[in-house]
Amino acid sequence: MELKIVPLEIPEGGNLILGQTHFIKTVEDIYEAIVNTVPQMKFGVAFNEASGPCLTRVDGNDEELQALAVRNASALAAGHVFVVVMREGYPINVLGRIKDVPEVCSIFCATANPVEVVIAETELGRGVMGVIDGSPPKGVETADDAVKRRVFLRMIGYKR
Repeated sequence: MELKIVPLEIPEGGNLILGQTHFIKTVEDIYEAIVNTVPQMKFGVAFNEASGPCLTRVDGNDEELQALAVRNASALAAGHVFVVVMREGYPINVLGRIKDVPEVCSIFCATANPVEVVIAETELGRGVMGVIDGSPPKGVETADDAVKRRVFLRMIGYKR
């Protein structure tokens, strides 16, 4: 077994969701989950098949983001993995709906941070071992930091 680190591309001003799934209709079902939840969101989704023709399947409503999703999925080259890249919305807006898609097995990350994926490669193929998402902690939140967090969440509309 060989371990590899694969950095993923995040769209400028956007976010990424990386997950594992198991069926060819994943791209269509994730597409529907997103547009039925946040219709104005721009996104691309790519899914790597692990059997049959073993193609990277793609869908979305933005050609640039579809191409980026394919680049990320192709760089991972791991079967049954999907990548969603998005703008004009956030993972928090669609993550619950994506998790409810029957063929979605798990979510590895949902982030706007720089992210690296730890891949294991064997004779059979490649698989995701985990992700490195953003930077390590620099300390423990102070009372001032907690106030800033609460103000920020209200400023962006996630709390009242």
